[in-house]
Amino acid sequence: MWPVLGLFFLAPFVGEFLLGNVPITGMGLGLLLAPLYGGGAVLVRELGRRAGGWPSMFLLAAAYALIEEGPVDQLIWNHSYAGHDYLTGPSFVPLLGTSVEAVQSILALHTIWSICVPIALVETLSRRGPWLRTRGLIFFGLLFLAGSAFVFLGNYSEEHFLARWWQFAYAGAAIVLLIVLALRVRVAGELPGAAPPPLVVGLASLVATSAYWGSVTLIGADWFEWVGVAIWCVVVALGIVLVTRWSRRAGWDRRHRFALAAGAVLTYAWCSFPVKPELGGTEVGDVVFSGVALALLLWCVLKLRGERVA
Repeated sequence: MWPVLGLFFLAPFVGEFLLGNVPITGMGLGLLLAPLYGGGAVLVRELGRRAGGWPSMFLLAAAYALIEEGPVDQLIWNHSYAGHDYLTGPSFVPLLGTSVEAVQSILALHTIWSICVPIALVETLSRRGPWLRTRGLIFFGLLFLAGSAFVFLGNYSEEHFLARWWQFAYAGAAIVLLIVLALRVRVAGELPGAAPPPLVVGLASLVATSAYWGSVTLIGADWFEWVGVAIWCVVVALGIVLVTRWSRRAGWDRRHRFALAAGAVLTYAWCSFPVKPELGGTEVGDVVFSGVALALLLWCVLKLRGERVA
């Protein structure tokens, strides 16, 4: 059970604490967020492993992102979420009642960092097969629903905001579509040639994710919003094409998957310093959490090297 528990607590750590959204004084919040983040990550991993592997997990992670920031906490529709207006700007679409940039941001945050990165790191330290049986899946499914209800009710009690029915409807349709695609997708055949070295993959991940987050954190002018949207599209398109092709070549293994995750973790580590904690407090947690993340990456490296020597 340790991989399950590791993923259960690693998901909220990477998703909220490593980025700097929550200060070190809010560590207790991680326990409250674990049923939502951790329960979701465990479900994505287990269902994805039973379906099409990583392509399925990626699509399920995107569905999770829309679930959390759509029906659960409603950030993508609330103009005063946690005292901030994340929606008003050049990319706001009145017909949908949301912002293109905001939707892209939550997809990036949760698909990659909250779900896929923790899964890749824990799988580096454990076996690939399913970790849970049917009863375990049911338990974590109920835990995820309880965590979702807790966050929904907590946000509603503070925000007193409820989206319109048609907003829930189109978000639900998108979520269902992603889940159906995730359960039907299959890995394509192998391509000729060898996969690039893991170091190259890791550097590519670091550069691509840093390019996106650099545009988000370092430049805040309104006119730049559509530029950020374009950068997101370019990074995502290139990432999907490159990773899809690389992963279908001979030699691609969990060293490469770890390298992808490691590059993304390093991006979150440096981004945590310009990002201000949403809940206030000091930024000493940025140093502490980045140190913990680097120690985890080192553990994974030693694990992989030990396997090669053996």
